[in-house]
Amino acid sequence: MIKPGQIYTDCDPRSSITIRIVDYTPGDARAQVVDATTGKRQRQILVHTFHVSAVTKAGKPRRTGYALVQDTEEPQP
Repeated sequence: MIKPGQIYTDCDPRSSITIRIVDYTPGDARAQVVDATTGKRQRQILVHTFHVSAVTKAGKPRRTGYALVQDTEEPQP
């Protein structure tokens, strides 16, 4: 499930892009993201490119899309 605050990294081994979800409404086709390091370069990315793991079901490394690096922190009771 995509939530604001999550951090994703590019699955392309030639890239080092890391992004943070800023805004997402469940059911939307796009999520608003920014660069995770600087907080700049705000843009929209299609949500079908976000993956929970950097590895496919077959066990091979993904080469496209973005893999989850850090989920949002859940508030402690």
